[in-house]
Amino acid sequence: MKGFVYYSSEEAERNHGFIDDLIKQAQKTGIALTLLVDDEQPADDADFILFRDRNAELSSKWEKAGFRLINRSEVNKIANDKLRTFEVATLLGVSAVPTKNFRSLADLPPLPAVLKTIDGHGGDEVFLCHTKDDVEEFLSRFSGRRTIVQPYIESGATDVRVFMLGEEVLGAVKRTGSDSFKSNFTLGGSVEKYTLSSWQENEVRRIAKALKSDYVGIDFLLLPDGGWMLNEIEDPVGARSLYMTHDFSVAEKVMAYLMGKLESL
Repeated sequence: MKGFVYYSSEEAERNHGFIDDLIKQAQKTGIALTLLVDDEQPADDADFILFRDRNAELSSKWEKAGFRLINRSEVNKIANDKLRTFEVATLLGVSAVPTKNFRSLADLPPLPAVLKTIDGHGGDEVFLCHTKDDVEEFLSRFSGRRTIVQPYIESGATDVRVFMLGEEVLGAVKRTGSDSFKSNFTLGGSVEKYTLSSWQENEVRRIAKALKSDYVGIDFLLLPDGGWMLNEIEDPVGARSLYMTHDFSVAEKVMAYLMGKLESL
């Protein structure tokens, strides 16, 4: 069996440890896995492409050419469009942070409010705006980009990322921000293992089933009353926090899942 894992060259550099583990675990399951970056093309006889980039146009192109993508291109489109993520949650009856397009000051809810680019990731393009001057600065900085606005939800800079493999929970981590309302681990926050309740497991499974996703992260803000609200879906989702808090190889789990899925076709 032959497969490819695709990254941009920049992300491949950042994720070389995970890539090495994927290739090692693939060999153990009888899969010849090869890294592709940037403009490199997969061989025509590839059994699958593990697509690890935020590029719905490329994933859709390869899918139309007949390649099986993990995740499929529609998952990439939804996960990297925060407004579509909110719309999917609403259709499923999942509590989510209210989200709408942001074009001008007329679209603002009462301040403070959170402004984001619609396709940003890692927390770099997320801003908590307390004043209209803050908003104007955001609009100037991201002129020409699609942006969304959300009301500020008090969560103590804490959220939960649930890692899903198919419709099963691979693991979950609680992330707490450091000197910021953002909880992103890559921005200096702390991380710890988190155990989902039965109702939380049911909710994330409902989302994964609707998406028909393979390997994604689903992020929820934790609320003071014990509830949670869907904030974002991550495709591709990183694995650093899962490796730090759980005692298994994420790559091994992913490759075993892939082998099982491909053999069942």
